[in-house]
Formats: sequence, C-alpha cells, structure tokens
Amino acid sequence: MSPRGILLVALLVAGCNALVPYKMDIQQGNVVTQEMISRLQPGMTRNQVRFTLGTPLVVDPFRSDRWDYVYRYTKQGAVTEQRRIVVVFKDDKLARIEGNVVPAGAGEARTGSPAPPAGGAQPAQR
Repeated sequence: MSPRGILLVALLVAGCNALVPYKMDIQQGNVVTQEMISRLQPGMTRNQVRFTLGTPLVVDPFRSDRWDYVYRYTKQGAVTEQRRIVVVFKDDKLARIEGNVVPAGAGEARTGSPAPPAGGAQPAQR
C-alpha cells in the first residue's frame, strides 16, 4: 500500500473515533410553574383548574378525583429535571395539591421559577 493510502486510511479511522452521536434535548409533559400553582384556590372547579394548569397528562379512569401533571427534561441523554404535581378533587372541587412544586409564599416560589425536583438536583438552565 502506498504512503498516500496509509495516510488516507489513518485519517478515516481517526475521524470515526471522534464521531459522537447527537442526543437532542427532550422536554416532555406539562410545564407547571410556581406562579401557576399560586393561582389555584381550594374549591375551584375542574374547568378552572384546567384553564390554570392546562390539560393533565394523566387522568386515571379508575380514580376520577385525581389529575397528574408530569414534567421531564432530558439533556444530552440524562434526565436533568423531573417534576410531578397531583391535583385532587372532592365533589368536583379542588381539595388539595401534592407534588414537588409548592404554592407561592414558600421561599423561591415568589419568583415564578420551578422548585428543585425531587432528589435535590437543580433544574436545568436553559
């Protein structure tokens, strides 16, 4: 093989090792902020809650008194942010909110930015 051929093969092999597959950022689910949660009041109707938070990601047909809002952000193939909000109704009125985004008045909630996800990891900077 000629020196030119060897050089070409060496460059091709070196170039193949440098290729890393691109992993796109993926945002899934409902984005629910502190500001949105702070607008909720006990006794609101389902339509008022849907107007404030949007359509829930999960509505369990066996538990019609509960809506789940789930959010997940994956950056470069790793989950960097994950949140889960559960809205519970009683007699078709908002009874309580559970999850890891808390109503305004609890520290960082006044800024409208999301609470840190469960597990202590900080939200992704975008």
